[in-house]
This record gives sequence, C-alpha cells and structure tokens, in this order.
Amino acid sequence: MKNTDFDIAKLSSHLFWDVDAEKLTAEDDFPFIVKRILEYGLIGDWKLLKNHFSLKEITTVAKQFRDLDSKSLSFISTLSKEPKANFRCYTTKQSIPPHWKS
Repeated sequence: MKNTDFDIAKLSSHLFWDVDAEKLTAEDDFPFIVKRILEYGLIGDWKLLKNHFSLKEITTVAKQFRDLDSKSLSFISTLSKEPKANFRCYTTKQSIPPHWKS
C-alpha cells in the first residue's frame, strides 16, 4: 500500500509546522500526512499525494479520521464518490461544537 519513494520534503513546509518533517515517513505516518494535506495542503500537495497513492488508499485512511473539517470532508467525499455518511468524522460529531464554523 505505502509507496516508499514518496518524498515528504517536496510537500509545502507549512503542513508540518509543529513536527520535525525529516522524521516523518510515508510508511509510518501515512494517516497524519493525508490529514494534513486534506486540511492545510495546497493543490500541489494534493497532486503529489495522488501521484504516489491511489484515491482508494487515501479514502480508506480518511474514512477512519475522528475529526476532519467540513470542507476537507466534502473534498474527499466528492473526489472519491464516497457518501459523507461513510466517513467516521461525519458520523461522530463533536458533542460541543466549536465557536466558529469551518
């Protein structure tokens, strides 16, 4: 499943502001990388991810996220043609909603 030639250094630097990006690997940190790209990535980051991994692999991981902002959920749901109801983040909403809508 995981593509070993995926170069994390080619992704936008702002995606990993809080972690050491040099220590990330596509094998071990795939869900974390996918979530950051969906929520904060640029179109170039998405294209790089999509060139190395199938949409099915990305969607399978995204379906397991406990939280994902509504725009990112709509994006991955539309591209994958997977109903929003099949995503864990859609079915388990926060009990206390945020002060602002994303």
